[in-house]
Amino acid sequence: MLTTEDRFAIEDAINLHGHLTDRGDFAGLPALFTEDVTYDVTALGGGVLAGLAGARDAALALGDANPLAHHVTNIVLEEAPDGTVRALSKYLGVMTDGSVASGTYEDTVTLGDHGWRITHRVIRPRRVPLQP
Repeated sequence: MLTTEDRFAIEDAINLHGHLTDRGDFAGLPALFTEDVTYDVTALGGGVLAGLAGARDAALALGDANPLAHHVTNIVLEEAPDGTVRALSKYLGVMTDGSVASGTYEDTVTLGDHGWRITHRVIRPRRVPLQP
């Protein structure tokens, strides 16, 4: 069962993403992702990125097309029987033209020697509003 300390540690890791990414602190990413993270940005046209190096290289390749700011909210955690945690959160990306993109992060988080880290992330942009 997840302790309160576990929950805080996982949420802190997820929240740290925007701070590190927005300032280009790729050296800090091991604080929230495993070295071999699978980072799936297929829905954004970028495919599945392998490891921290793949995620860093993709961000650098985007250059000025990167969001100015990443914001994460609505974090929901669910522990799986194998001890991993499924973390679902919402993101907002503020773009250079003032527009805002929204979607979800679907993360798998595991506890390792250095604490809780994201091993797998799927980004799902939200492009269509609720349809009655």
